[in-house]
Amino acid sequence: MGRAWYMDDSTTDQRLEHHRNPPKFIPMDKLYEVSGVEYFSGINFITGENMDVLEKLKKERNYSYEDELTCSKDCLPNYEEKIKSFFQEHLHTDEEIRLVLQGSGYFDVRDTNDEWIRIEVTPGDLLIIPKGIYHRFTLDVNDYIKAKRYFVGEPVWTPHNRPADNMPCRKEYLTKMIGLKA
Repeated sequence: MGRAWYMDDSTTDQRLEHHRNPPKFIPMDKLYEVSGVEYFSGINFITGENMDVLEKLKKERNYSYEDELTCSKDCLPNYEEKIKSFFQEHLHTDEEIRLVLQGSGYFDVRDTNDEWIRIEVTPGDLLIIPKGIYHRFTLDVNDYIKAKRYFVGEPVWTPHNRPADNMPCRKEYLTKMIGLKA
């Protein structure tokens, strides 16, 4: 089951938890309010548990393509370079959907006040990161994650590094979040 918290400003190893002092956790059911990120838990390919949730999401959102990605020192060419590039703050023009199958890691997203929220993901966690939100990804100290990725049509995998505030997807995201706050 995932957890989320506001991050400190430390620039030490990105794979550490980076809690504020004192820690400031965000209940997972409040994550959408502060960031637009949708969180689902307990989806298990081995037992079949909560697969109806996944199938419903795929149908409602027209996810027609999926693949698997494994990130570890053993299987990812140019590992250190790749991990650094995943951690560069960016946005996408499509939502980003990840279902963790094995391992663990962190998705960092900016809240409506432009503060970093760290979202810990473990097996069975599914995140939908909205288009237009600034975010980044890193592994945790275990250095391993295997996840399914879902797309509408063929994958478009173009990160737009910050600043990208004039992009239509960024403006749409901000408008949506202002509406959620009202």
